[in-house]
Amino acid sequence: MHRLRGLRACGAGRRVVDRPRGGPAAARVTQGGHISTEPRINERIRVPEVRLVGPNGEQVGIVAINDALRLAQEADLDLVEVAPTARPPVAKLMDYGKFKYESALKARESRKHQAQTVIKEIKLRPKIDPHDYGTKKGHVERFLRQGDKVKVTIMFRGREQSRPDLGYRLLQRLAGDVEELGFVESQPKQDGRNMIMVIGPHKRKADAKADRTARLAARESEPANRPVPSPREARPAAPRPSGPRPGPAVAAAGPAEQGRAEAATGT
Repeated sequence: MHRLRGLRACGAGRRVVDRPRGGPAAARVTQGGHISTEPRINERIRVPEVRLVGPNGEQVGIVAINDALRLAQEADLDLVEVAPTARPPVAKLMDYGKFKYESALKARESRKHQAQTVIKEIKLRPKIDPHDYGTKKGHVERFLRQGDKVKVTIMFRGREQSRPDLGYRLLQRLAGDVEELGFVESQPKQDGRNMIMVIGPHKRKADAKADRTARLAARESEPANRPVPSPREARPAAPRPSGPRPGPAVAAAGPAEQGRAEAATGT
């Protein structure tokens, strides 16, 4: 009896909760899967009727789904749901495999002609040498001609941190030297030990790429348009001697015989 009272006293205040094994996540089962972004085709279209569009874009009208599937089978085409949110949904007769292939080609071509702007970075010191400044400025001009943005960073060291005006004047000088190719997109601002300015190009990346391609094509076509000289024109003419031409005997003789021959002829 005393033992039962002790067990009741130990269990007093405790509440037993029957929980499923595996934690709280095991109590609930979630169902879901991959949401397809491709349109529904053929038997996957589960609506009673659709607004049918022919393979050449002609409007057929609202027809039952069974009739639309029969027309697609007779034409050896697919029934593709192109506007599922319309009431009724719009379906078109087409070759779905060919449609997917052409769509992939168009997307690839659009990505090929799409130009991405790249941010180049140039680092300078407040007391940069004039020759080094010219070299860095040439890099900035080249980047701007290619249609890229340039991030110019002035690095301060030691006591140079107390003179931020040196870096500001240097950035303003650089912006003035390249103003024909770009503009100041972000004004100079202090960032810890550095001062940063961003220069953007006047030309877009695509326009700069088109200009560069046109220049390369013109350079390659120059040798083809230049006339090719004939072998006779290309060979330089030998210079002729200014004096009288000696005879064969005089030319073959030595210096003494040549002198006697000239005395005999009276020349």
